[in-house]
Amino acid sequence: MERLDNRLGFFSAVPLGLILLLSFLAPLVVVALFSIMPQKVFSLANMPDFSAYSVFFAQGYYRSLLWALGMAFAASLVLFVLCWPLAYGMAKVFGRFSLVLTIAVVMSLFVSENIRLFGWVLTLMKGGLFEGYIRAWTGTGFESPLYNTGIIIFGLVYVYFPFMLFPLAQGISMVPDDTRQAAADLGATRWQILRHVDLPLAAPGIVVGTLLTFVLGAGALAESKILGGQAVIVIADDIETAFTFGQNWPLGSALSMILILIIGGLALFGVNRVDLDAIMGRKR
Repeated sequence: MERLDNRLGFFSAVPLGLILLLSFLAPLVVVALFSIMPQKVFSLANMPDFSAYSVFFAQGYYRSLLWALGMAFAASLVLFVLCWPLAYGMAKVFGRFSLVLTIAVVMSLFVSENIRLFGWVLTLMKGGLFEGYIRAWTGTGFESPLYNTGIIIFGLVYVYFPFMLFPLAQGISMVPDDTRQAAADLGATRWQILRHVDLPLAAPGIVVGTLLTFVLGAGALAESKILGGQAVIVIADDIETAFTFGQNWPLGSALSMILILIIGGLALFGVNRVDLDAIMGRKR
């Protein structure tokens, strides 16, 4: 009977598995194949050539990759610090008010990311909304904070705030209150409870939230182009340029594969550093 159930489960999963293969793996295979084609070609009917990878260091594309990874890491760190208190309140303190906060945060996702970022441009630009109020009150203006590294990180934090908040809240909700109370009864300080109880037991949410924000931030493009202008060129900008204006699909594919491999490797390393099965109680 169990063998029959396994077979039925396998055959039931085949259609969905084929759809996933066609929609997810097939485009990656095409990109991988294009990445080993000679540069400036638009067909896979060529002999393999790894020249597109050789220009990664020769033409300095590694700098844009380092900028993207560095800003994604900074944004993830800032998001963790900002979201932890609010996530803790949503999971342990606010009660039904957490639903109101959830709806308020989710509503922001109904508006296009680009429109929200352009709203910040109109607010912070020289002669924009914010300076208009400052000038009306004080008679003096201020230098626009746009078009620098800091404002790009701010944009990443602003856009990907929900992707850190909700996994953190879910992870914190998994921490038993009895465990925290027992630690307090044994004389643990709040810092010790946070370090030895909350953070380890909420690790699944921390890992998921950090990976989501880091992966999305590393491949983000709108924040650097809209808020940062040309102050910083990230790897996603180089990939877009290679596929469009440069008309160099192999180069764009090679840069894409490098980004995918690095992000995938870092993600696997982060997941392996935390024993999710043990933390979530699935090991006996």
